[in-house]
Amino acid sequence: MSAAKHRPGDVALPLDPAADANDARLAFIGRVRSPWTREQDCPKNLVQARERGGQVWLQVDEPWRPGLRGLEAHSHLLVLYWMDRARRDLIMQHPPHRSEAAGTFALRSPARPNPIAVATVQLLALDQGAGVLTIDAIDCLDGTPLLDIKPWMGAIDAATPAK
Repeated sequence: MSAAKHRPGDVALPLDPAADANDARLAFIGRVRSPWTREQDCPKNLVQARERGGQVWLQVDEPWRPGLRGLEAHSHLLVLYWMDRARRDLIMQHPPHRSEAAGTFALRSPARPNPIAVATVQLLALDQGAGVLTIDAIDCLDGTPLLDIKPWMGAIDAATPAK
């Protein structure tokens, strides 16, 4: 978890979801590999990550590799990952790019009760045996735990018109 610093407008919960014994039990299936090792260097979103470029891949652990079979038929993926260094106690946040605070659920910030992030990425290469999926970009630190990979399907996943 990141250092507990508050910006003006931030409001913390009276509890820490990370300390709850009834927390969900998740299985990490691997790790995200990215060029970013420090929070201050990490892109804030996929647009920035794509602009910066760099080698990015998903490393899937051995027991989960059979689940990659057939994934090469898809050009794009939904990648879910656990922002393990994010705060989990903020319910209101005031990011520097906004004029006022907003509720956590109205933001894409990694600071949230369950720091699950999602990215729609392009699959560039797949080595099922090694469990390596080369992707076009991602906006998280190297070593971030990988939760799930799903094929992106335009007929199901595209929301039009979106605002």
